[in-house]
Amino acid sequence: MFIMNIFKQKKEATIRIIASDKNWIESDAVNQLHNTAKLKGVRLAVGLPDLHPGRVHPIGAAFIAEGWLYPQLVGNDIGCGMGLWKTDLKLHKLNMDKWVSKLNNLDLPWDGNITAWLQHYEAEHSDFDNSLGTIGGGNHFAELMSLEASIDQGACDKLKLDKKIFYLLVHSGSRGLGEHILHNHIDSYGKQGLQEDSLAAINYIDAHDKAVKWAEANRSLIAHRFLSSLHGDGKKIINVNHNAVLPQYISGKKYWLHRKGASSATEGMVIIPGSRGDLSYLVQPIGSQDKNAYSLAHGAGRKWSRSSARHCLRKYRIGDFLKTSLGGRVICENKDLIYEEAPQAYKDIGIVVNDMVNEGLIRIIAKLRPVITYKTRRRK
Repeated sequence: MFIMNIFKQKKEATIRIIASDKNWIESDAVNQLHNTAKLKGVRLAVGLPDLHPGRVHPIGAAFIAEGWLYPQLVGNDIGCGMGLWKTDLKLHKLNMDKWVSKLNNLDLPWDGNITAWLQHYEAEHSDFDNSLGTIGGGNHFAELMSLEASIDQGACDKLKLDKKIFYLLVHSGSRGLGEHILHNHIDSYGKQGLQEDSLAAINYIDAHDKAVKWAEANRSLIAHRFLSSLHGDGKKIINVNHNAVLPQYISGKKYWLHRKGASSATEGMVIIPGSRGDLSYLVQPIGSQDKNAYSLAHGAGRKWSRSSARHCLRKYRIGDFLKTSLGGRVICENKDLIYEEAPQAYKDIGIVVNDMVNEGLIRIIAKLRPVITYKTRRRK
């Protein structure tokens, strides 16, 4: 195996970046990848095609470490990920203006039975339950989509994908809970890593795993609230986290796999969203997945920082960003977020996906088109 061979050869990390010449990767992101690879115990550092700079560590990356785990690599949104639902909403029933107007309460606390909801998803109560079922800020969203193209018809048939109905993609995480867990770690240990058998590591993993469960319950409740607003229902077909750390056994030996904005390539099909003005891709991981640390891109990846996006796009009217080139509508009443999350701020999702196809990591199953993208009704 590739990984076992490199681990036997040397103790310093092997660094790989999966990106073609057509893909533009910022030097800051490359430098962050190399710096992170120097952390004690890190054996493999992989930059995926959506690699871009974070505050300290790069986003769109996966790291395999021996004997150590690093909460800072997971970040403050533990369990953030993507969920895809097949809905019972029919395309021919779409009334764009009416549906957009109905999606108006997803930022408010849910008034349902939180205890029963958490129990159903085997999640525990937290001090942040008031945020359960809310999307949050940044690049999080809930997006109603149509099936644009079936590339692998056999796989689409197995999933019973239907061009006559809508699909719902939800991108969100553990809200303030993950941030609370990370801050507790930093308050006690700074930005240091934790030895895997230490009490601190055991406590962190316990809190981390609970946050992952909470995040999964959160995405499902967002989907329920979104679809209920449109008098619809849905069935979850994909749920993949992209901010997490978990044990990875390789030839019987235990390592720690950290994903920072990287989807799991070992849990079946993966949905990789483009920007709100581009298509999203349903893909199937193929091959051994060891050279890429069992991970795939989690999206297009930022081309511009948030400040750069605001600076470059302020000359355009806000209304220019509420309808997309693909005919979709965007619900976002936060001015800064409209510019920060504009399609222009993201890389070409087609290049990102094709980089993984050409590397022999995935095959494309289907493409989906954004129809209504919900960001927030909050103005601040």
